[in-house]
Amino acid sequence: MTKLTTHVLDVYSGKPGKGIKVDLFFISEKSRNKIKSIVLNNDGRADQPLVENDEFKIGKYELIFYVGDYFKDITKNNNLKFLDDVVIRFGVSNNKEHYHVPLLVTPWSYSTYRGS
Repeated sequence: MTKLTTHVLDVYSGKPGKGIKVDLFFISEKSRNKIKSIVLNNDGRADQPLVENDEFKIGKYELIFYVGDYFKDITKNNNLKFLDDVVIRFGVSNNKEHYHVPLLVTPWSYSTYRGS
């Protein structure tokens, strides 16, 4: 099955990023269209693929992970956040494959890769 999935690992606490809001957009030359908004489950994952099958198109996508409020609650720090929204733009060149975009994040850093 062709699909796009994601998950978040909170490297600061060593736990899944549960409750983080995520928005998915499809970006064309003329527009930026919101496809879906979700909140990650207790395992830091979406309950369903973000997009799949015929709706999974070749092109540029953008994921926005709203990590600022998540870390504010964990760190109990009300100061200005270093990271608030983490934006990941990536291209899908073969929509017949599974694309998995994980986010590893702390209040001060993040990393991503194309997973399996």
